[in-house]
Amino acid sequence: VQLQASGGGLVQAGGSLRLSCTASGSISSRNTMAWYRQAPGKQRDIVGFITSIGTTNYADSVKGRFTISRDNAKSTLYLQMNSLKPEDTGVYYCNYVDANVRSSGSWGQGTLVTVSS
Repeated sequence: VQLQASGGGLVQAGGSLRLSCTASGSISSRNTMAWYRQAPGKQRDIVGFITSIGTTNYADSVKGRFTISRDNAKSTLYLQMNSLKPEDTGVYYCNYVDANVRSSGSWGQGTLVTVSS
């Protein structure tokens, strides 16, 4: 299953974007899924995750600004990003995670988010 993130773009600081994640097949509703981002020159870090029952958890840097949701009927994962900051700039990816919140699927295409100051 190839995951693909979309919805990135250029936005001014304080703005909002909503990213989507779809799969070449379908996204299993039984799996926990996560959003990651990779800033220029840095490692890929987790932004947050959502369980099969909708429980979410976020990195401290995005708490209160980002919201992860999923529409199992549409087999789509979302990342609503508000009050964006320049440090949110990076390539965003989605992936499955295991019980230890480690990525467990193949890395698909990410989407670039650029936040200008």
